[in-house]
Amino acid sequence: MRDTEPDRDTDHRTSEQVRDNPARSRFELAIRDAVAIATYRREGDTLVFTHTEVPETLRGGGVASRLVRGALDATRSRGLRVRPVCPYVAGFIDAHSEYQDLVV
Repeated sequence: MRDTEPDRDTDHRTSEQVRDNPARSRFELAIRDAVAIATYRREGDTLVFTHTEVPETLRGGGVASRLVRGALDATRSRGLRVRPVCPYVAGFIDAHSEYQDLVV
């Protein structure tokens, strides 16, 4: 299981409760005592999204969608691009055409 504990020293707020944690190369969405994550690798002006994970206790409530939307909004606000290697992120972008312009 991946380490899904939030890094309390890093608090870069983005849309809603989604936070970028660049020290761990991931976006985090903390809800109750659990944290959903979307990991990425930075390559120049592109964030390569590699994995999305939502703890079992948070599944089925739209958490992954909120996490990815917040991560993509933050990416856009920084003028960065996206390469969606993670199947969930790729599917989200396919279903939400407003994010297509971010894809390289």
